Amino acid sequence: MSDMEQDRWSRVKGRLRTSVGEDVYTSWFARMDLESVQQESVHLSVPTRFLKSWIQAHYADRVLSCWQAEMPEVHRVDLTVRTPMRCAAPAKETPAPIDVRRAERPEGRPAPELRATAIAPVSANHDALGGSPLDPRLTFGSFVVGRSNTLAHAAARQVAEGRRGDSVMFNPLYIHAGVGLGKTHLLQAVTWAGNSGSERKVLYLTAEKFMYGFVAALKTQNSLAFKEALRGIDVLVIDDLQFLQGKSTQAEFCHTLNALIDAGRQVVIAADRPPSDLESLDDRVRSRLAGGLVVEMGSLGEDLRLGILKSRIAAARAHHASFDVPELVLDYLARTITHNGRDLEGAINRLLAHSKLNAQPVTLEMAEREVRDLIRPQEPKRIRIEDIQRVVARQYNVSRSDLLSSRRTANVVRPRQVAMYLAKTLTLRSLPEIGRRFGGRDHTTVLHAVRKIEALVSKDVALSEEVESLKRQLQE
Repeated sequence: MSDMEQDRWSRVKGRLRTSVGEDVYTSWFARMDLESVQQESVHLSVPTRFLKSWIQAHYADRVLSCWQAEMPEVHRVDLTVRTPMRCAAPAKETPAPIDVRRAERPEGRPAPELRATAIAPVSANHDALGGSPLDPRLTFGSFVVGRSNTLAHAAARQVAEGRRGDSVMFNPLYIHAGVGLGKTHLLQAVTWAGNSGSERKVLYLTAEKFMYGFVAALKTQNSLAFKEALRGIDVLVIDDLQFLQGKSTQAEFCHTLNALIDAGRQVVIAADRPPSDLESLDDRVRSRLAGGLVVEMGSLGEDLRLGILKSRIAAARAHHASFDVPELVLDYLARTITHNGRDLEGAINRLLAHSKLNAQPVTLEMAEREVRDLIRPQEPKRIRIEDIQRVVARQYNVSRSDLLSSRRTANVVRPRQVAMYLAKTLTLRSLPEIGRRFGGRDHTTVLHAVRKIEALVSKDVALSEEVESLKRQLQE
């Protein structure tokens, strides 16, 4: 870089500092460097994606106007994230242009105002904020609606079709379901739809990506930019929340969640269990999550499985026009592959590969052979602690509030111990979690109850039969 360019850059920084103020300049521009100057463009760099995103979104005009005060011929500023020199093979990032053109007056003379327009597709804007990758196939158009997911689909569409400034109907929207039932599909559909032709900023993050972004921001002493970038989002979409770990990360997530909701911004979250079962999360976070709309996506019924199969075959035919699956085979797959939607998609991929590579039509015999490992035993019903409390209370003619209370009368103590024993044997919840769900009791109290009932059922035939009857009621 020549001395003249360096002098210009110093003057531009001085103008920028005067324009935005010392505090803003220190937070956002202190680590911006000049890379090169061409005839009509300037190339600048910053150390993180967060800084790049924030400057592009909020200060594009300021940066350009300060340069044009020194070089009127500059119409474009390219801003990139620089890679540390210690990397063996640094990846080059394509500059994200801030393309600025002079608005013409009717008589042909340039107007004094300048307009900055960031030219980038949805995916580029998403990536600039550190978002997780999006699958272009996961849209509302490819989502198959059935009885088990109707409410979740309708709520997600409601969120996606909202506009900036609209009142938020339910916040946060919390969707939970088992593996492969469509949570991620819905969340990515919300992101694609929300970012397409909308002035809103919609960001999709997995819990892992959120943790990585927060830790990286702490390491680079750039946590302020991380927080500001997230809280400037109109719709924040978080997937796989059950994987969120670490006290500091959870605290930051809690602050971000509160800030967005209090500001009227939309939050959409998915996990594999309801908020009350997220043992690792702070009570405040669980309470805030439960205060929105909590929707469960149930298991896939046979009609819905058939619809998913037909949808995937139609998608495959877009690239393989001759691919055909007889109705008999479709009925067989929908009836026997019951675990989740990913298994159904895997079955179609296998049939397509076998048909194309071996040049053979799809038959029932081929399907039975190719997908036999996908036919799994039916998963046992997922039992909740609330279900156990309800069934036990009904069996012993006490109320659920009695089980959670501090009462020590005999007609309450025994049912409470039985309920704790069933919670330990029929769910995956830990002793501290079970204690918390039984009126905030200590885990040693739960352990005592479990051992007490274990000892009694081995001696007391009547109690043993009662416990087995309760298990059957809960598992039906």
